[in-house]
Amino acid sequence: MALHWQILTALLAAFALGALLGPEAAGIPLAGIYAFVGGLFLDALKMLIVPLIVASIITGVAGIGTARGVGALAGRTAIYYLFSTAMAVTTALVVMNLVQPGVADGQPLAQTVDLPPIGDEVSGRLQGQDLSAFFDILRNMVPANIVAAGAEAQMLGLIVFSILFGIALTRVRSPRRQVVTDFWAGVQDVMIQITHWVMRVAPIGVFALVAGVIAESGLSVLLPMLDFFLAVVLGLAIHVAVVLPLVIWLVARRSPLAFVRAIWPALLVAFSTSSSAGTLPVTLDALIQRAKVSRETSSFVLPLGATINMDGTALYECAAVLFIAQAYGVDLSLSMQALIVALALLTSIGVAAVPSASLVAIALILGVLGLPLEAMGLLLVVDRLLDMLRTSVNVYSDATGAVVVARLRGEQRVLMDTRSDAAETSTPLSTERD
Repeated sequence: MALHWQILTALLAAFALGALLGPEAAGIPLAGIYAFVGGLFLDALKMLIVPLIVASIITGVAGIGTARGVGALAGRTAIYYLFSTAMAVTTALVVMNLVQPGVADGQPLAQTVDLPPIGDEVSGRLQGQDLSAFFDILRNMVPANIVAAGAEAQMLGLIVFSILFGIALTRVRSPRRQVVTDFWAGVQDVMIQITHWVMRVAPIGVFALVAGVIAESGLSVLLPMLDFFLAVVLGLAIHVAVVLPLVIWLVARRSPLAFVRAIWPALLVAFSTSSSAGTLPVTLDALIQRAKVSRETSSFVLPLGATINMDGTALYECAAVLFIAQAYGVDLSLSMQALIVALALLTSIGVAAVPSASLVAIALILGVLGLPLEAMGLLLVVDRLLDMLRTSVNVYSDATGAVVVARLRGEQRVLMDTRSDAAETSTPLSTERD
């Protein structure tokens, strides 16, 4: 059975057994077992992130050859990421204003549900932290200690250092340049080979992660927040089924269906792990081997996207803040909604690519608007399941960016024959050179 079918089977089994057996059965603490096995799988993926990102970006930049080439690639990547995130936030704005899930029978939820009161102390507690948070994000772009940045997984700092390292490497004369380039290319190959080994047990890890969520929360948790849940799902669906496929069709001139066939394994892993960074090894593998995007393009675009391109996260942040405002009966003007859009766009860049990290950004935006952080308790009811969905959208957008940038660079093999490629991701990349 192909890997993506194994993972899909594991997902269905997790939903069924998690709901049927619950967190404990016959005295056996199933929730603890799920947490242990799923945690091992997540840690195995996270183990690969830092060396893979550094090696991939350095190899990609060095492969381009010139600083001008790097600038052109970075420019195209940045334009796509800015466009896709802006479209995601705009979609959330439109859907939330049309559906208005924070209003029930013409009344704000605060009038029917016991919500914490809005107080001046809440906004005062966070006053000034919005700018400092943005400055902290910018400050992390230049790490004082690159080893510490790697240990703390400060992705922005690692990316900036790796880009500078790759550009500087193009200025070094051979044979020393070739020695260093071969070293980092070898590290990348080794990391992807380890990824293949980890992916052999992916169905077990996926089952444990999803079964743990369903066993602890149950599907009934959706009922109190069903309108909000469906509104966010609608926004994510519009972005992933309409906006991004149009980009692939109109800009990349490739079939959106062929694209989905190529990245399907990465989407399933993203859904189960809720981590864009944790899915990065699988996404890289799918883009290079199955979608036939060149190594240098994938190695530059995807690690950058896993850190700063969070379409699903930005959409969710905007939707969550608007929902809480609607629930309290706060009538937001167009200028205030524009501020929410801008904050969602900017904070999504600094959100860590780990499960539920967007809650930090939502707290920041609520503080700017003067809405109580305690209202986030409403979001926690459905956040875990929505986190799985929006992470899949994040990865979908990152992969779309790689395909678009590759086509703009003139790569002809992209998505030309995805059906004949191996369904498994078991062929070591060290046997091929772009």
